[in-house]
Amino acid sequence: MPTPPDWLKLRDGALKPGVRAETTFVLVGGRPLYKLELRPAAGTIACAVSNTVNGRRLDDPKATYPTADAALAGGLDQLRNALGW
Repeated sequence: MPTPPDWLKLRDGALKPGVRAETTFVLVGGRPLYKLELRPAAGTIACAVSNTVNGRRLDDPKATYPTADAALAGGLDQLRNALGW
């Protein structure tokens, strides 16, 4: 599991693996508020970012990445931008 970025740590945030290897939860204040899900996308990898409370998607569906690590980092950046953090 990657280390949470500084912007997330500043807000009492953490990352927690999901039951499936491609799922990571973003916890804020100990609550899983966001879900990052890695998905195959035409030879690359996409990261679907959604709110766990209402299911609303927060990612750019056209964004793809060359590796799983890059997709997770990209998904976290998209989440940070969507939240204005």
